[in-house]
Amino acid sequence: MEQLTRDFLRSQKLPHIWCPGCGNGIVTAALVRAIERAGYDQSDVVIVSGIGCSSRAAGYLNFNTLHTTHGRALAFATGLKMSRPELKIFVIMGDGDCSAIGGNHFIHAARRNIDLNAVIINNYIYGMTGGQHSPLTPRGKKATTAPRGTLERAFDLLELAKGAGATFGARATAAQPRQLEQLILRGANHKGFSVIEALSPCPIAYGRRNKLGTAVDMLRDMKEKSISVERSFQMADTELEEKTVTGVIYTLDAPEYSEEYYRSIEKTVN
Repeated sequence: MEQLTRDFLRSQKLPHIWCPGCGNGIVTAALVRAIERAGYDQSDVVIVSGIGCSSRAAGYLNFNTLHTTHGRALAFATGLKMSRPELKIFVIMGDGDCSAIGGNHFIHAARRNIDLNAVIINNYIYGMTGGQHSPLTPRGKKATTAPRGTLERAFDLLELAKGAGATFGARATAAQPRQLEQLILRGANHKGFSVIEALSPCPIAYGRRNKLGTAVDMLRDMKEKSISVERSFQMADTELEEKTVTGVIYTLDAPEYSEEYYRSIEKTVN
């Protein structure tokens, strides 16, 4: 790990600004280990992020990085992939960044099945901008914009991506960093739009407001509520309530957009 820290982190940007107990560091470390295991040339890797707590990761990672505008990380990443299809692009977003402001870009990236690796750090809230509820805040949980609990149902992010056309969907929690690392690696090896939802504790903006205890309590709760996708097949829907299904939720086959685009150009030229 010490070698990975020297190679893949910008030491001059540390210490980080994440709150005590935040899970973003665990997710970022899993991403770094997955990239190292993939064996990519460091100069071929690009990290793209939007705005929010999670998106600060791009500033700490020693790759080619783009810290873009709120909700637009996938739009920037799509343009980059279309011009440089050989690059390995990882897009780090938060739940609000991805599913609210960036929701339209998210469903169209899925529809195109473009070869990007989206890592969505879901802490159920807008942590950086004051604790507003996001489309992934569970119904009934409190936020500054929902002091008596949100009335809206939360998206199932992976089902949303699947319905829009994404061909790889996986989920893990910060309480299972090795599983998260393996899923990011599998997503990177998948040709097409891969979506990895990483559930992460936000003990300050979300946990305190909803009386979920310390960061350790939140991690323990995440672990205890996690059910492998294989085990979930043997359980009734009522048994799965309040549970989190983890692992590779689906893989599908579909044409990858940038390859189709360049084939189309070749046909036109010839």
